[in-house]
Amino acid sequence: MKQRQIFVHLVILLFMVLLRSSYGIMKEEEEEEEADRILKLPGQPNVSFEQFSGYVTVNKVAGRALFYWLTEAPQNPQTKPLVIWLNGGPGCSSVAYGASEEIGPFRINKTASGLYINKFSWNTLSNLLFLETPAGVGFSYTNRSSDLFDTGDRRTAKDSLEFIIQWLERFPRYKNRELYISGESYAGHYVPQLAKEIMIYNSKTNQPLNLKGIMVGNAVTDVYYDNLGTVNYWWSHAMISDQTYQQLMSTCDFHQQKESDQCETLYNYAMDQEFGNIDQYNIYAPPCNNSDGSSATRRYMRLPHRPHLGFRKLYGYDPCTEKYAEIYYNNEDVQKALHANTTGISYKWTACNELLNRNWNDSDKSILPIYRELMAHGIRIWVFSGDVDSVVPVTATRYSLSQLKLTIKVPWYPWYVKNQVGGWTEVYEGLTFATVRGAGHEVPLFKPRAALQLFKSFLAGKPLPRS
Repeated sequence: MKQRQIFVHLVILLFMVLLRSSYGIMKEEEEEEEADRILKLPGQPNVSFEQFSGYVTVNKVAGRALFYWLTEAPQNPQTKPLVIWLNGGPGCSSVAYGASEEIGPFRINKTASGLYINKFSWNTLSNLLFLETPAGVGFSYTNRSSDLFDTGDRRTAKDSLEFIIQWLERFPRYKNRELYISGESYAGHYVPQLAKEIMIYNSKTNQPLNLKGIMVGNAVTDVYYDNLGTVNYWWSHAMISDQTYQQLMSTCDFHQQKESDQCETLYNYAMDQEFGNIDQYNIYAPPCNNSDGSSATRRYMRLPHRPHLGFRKLYGYDPCTEKYAEIYYNNEDVQKALHANTTGISYKWTACNELLNRNWNDSDKSILPIYRELMAHGIRIWVFSGDVDSVVPVTATRYSLSQLKLTIKVPWYPWYVKNQVGGWTEVYEGLTFATVRGAGHEVPLFKPRAALQLFKSFLAGKPLPRS
């Protein structure tokens, strides 16, 4: 009897220890989450949803930490999925673009002194997590300067996965939530590569991430077909002469990630002499002009096989919107409210990091094999394309996707939003493709209502509306 009493006592003690330990962990998680809570941003209108932002260390040895901004859904956030948004470049910020001029709940006003509501924000349908990746982008940083000279696709994917794992420990209520990843431009690499890393991780853990699908827009996909499709777009939209088109086709080896000097000369001639003063990311939109009336032209734009691809400057309905972001996010009060730049980074926050862009270390020649792997595992894939973008144009995307040779489930048809044709779409076994009519490189910036409909259909896993 005495031994039994001792045993029961020991069991109770063990239970108390475990309970206290669990309580301690829960309390620590709650404290970390609360420390990341955004009370209110400078110039922010009142909102009904919760916001959090801060850093997650992904490599302690190098001191690499990635910055995030979570904007939860205003209604029933606990039942809605988590969507991670990535911008490309490489080297461009999801805070500058995705959050501030595309799918986030706020826009920055023209004086860069405050914010106003984006009524087409995607957080009406999901919880949005904007991630600045890799280290060196936006507020994300590394204490090892050599990281800025040898970053590439592989490290970006692995660090992003580590971010998700660590972030979910801080926000455990999202652990079993449906997870989707979306992005645009060079995130055409980031998004599928991260999804593949998650699949590998899931095969080795007893706590798998609940990844359901990915969606990419105007996405860099395949070196050869992206380049071929881009030159064909330039010619078919009368941006270059027949002579330049023929010279590009006969001179350039579109399979190569680094072109010959002769080919580069032809590219530069086309842009400098034949394109004219246009915004290459939306060929029908006005460029942003400087105070002296001159145009803020880009010198970094190349064909999609070059890392410079997404290093974009000023464009959009308000073509100077990037300027507002760089003023707003360098405001000390804004950084304090965001829990950003806590280590006192020695350089100013910029929308894109040119150093990373120039020194990109590795880049997959084609993402199509990853698409095949994801489809084999039942991951939902949607690919969309704004059809007036000349940097990663719709022709490039269609050429690339055609190489998958997928079976057509729903043949090509126009889809509608507000009784207008929003674009065209075709549904395949394992993948949906959609165009967005009249949209440039940043689809949600130029066609916010259509982009929201696209997102809604993607989350539902249903074809776009026919009427």
